[in-house]
Amino acid sequence: MAVALESILATAKVVSIDMRTRFRGVTTREALLFEGPNGWAEWSPFTEYADEEAAVWLAAAIEFAFGPEPALVRTEIGINATLPAVSPAEVAGSLAPFGKFHTVKVKVAEPGQDLNDDLARIAEVRRLYPDARIRLDANGGYEVEQAVALGRALFENGMPVDYLEQPVKTIGELAEVRLKLKHLGILVAADESVRKVSDPLAVAHAGAADILVIKAAPLGGISRALSVIREAALPAVISSGLETSVGISMGLHLAGALPRLEHDCGLGTVALLVDDVCDEPLIPVDGMLPVKRVVPSAAKLKSLAASAERTKWWLERLERCHKLL
Repeated sequence: MAVALESILATAKVVSIDMRTRFRGVTTREALLFEGPNGWAEWSPFTEYADEEAAVWLAAAIEFAFGPEPALVRTEIGINATLPAVSPAEVAGSLAPFGKFHTVKVKVAEPGQDLNDDLARIAEVRRLYPDARIRLDANGGYEVEQAVALGRALFENGMPVDYLEQPVKTIGELAEVRLKLKHLGILVAADESVRKVSDPLAVAHAGAADILVIKAAPLGGISRALSVIREAALPAVISSGLETSVGISMGLHLAGALPRLEHDCGLGTVALLVDDVCDEPLIPVDGMLPVKRVVPSAAKLKSLAASAERTKWWLERLERCHKLL
């Protein structure tokens, strides 16, 4: 939708927040927040993303602040805890900020680690939280045979998982892993193969996944995400891109509008940040979050404000990406 750049700049605030633990190579999260008639929205494509990809995230934020609001079918969302690729000794401390939870997503395939590191981390989660459901996220970090070896090791050691998320990079590899793990009862979920390809439905058409992991921002907003999920006709899990509570609110509204939601969602990642832009951050309580909009506090926006240099960088990026819409 068309919204003048001046309408965004009028309320734009750039913030910088440290991560509790290095996560997917990120130690500091930056975001640009702005307010529209619907409320606050967040634009926070990762800094390495090209303008073309970042512009899609901008379209999503504009829709959330200025566009039509989705019709909700639920007001609360089940949330999984998220565990970075830490050592077994760090598992308990890393999951403590999430409080009580029913599901935990464990990061695997971290550069510099191997399958033994991954299995040790998973085993410690199982030991500490025997009743929790476990899902694994490799972010495309495995080769096909590594992913299959992990699946076999989990099966042989009696460590069931809900699904293995994006174990390999390409859709073809994903289909191969799914075929090889099917007899073990291990499901395969697609994330990057949905949001970082020209056709987000290609993974479903190829029969390469059992579940879609969907983020609203990389697909261009809630409306587009709902359309993709509907056309794919696969179960969906709504996830985050390490946003502040403002960005998480958009993910919650997408989850709240889904006709079918069978799994806990990955929208509890504010707990991975040292601070947040809201006085009452969207951190799950007993594994649940309400579907609601949030308002950043003036004090937080001031204390977390990015440097003048980084703010200039984001505003220049905003102008470039806005021209691409």
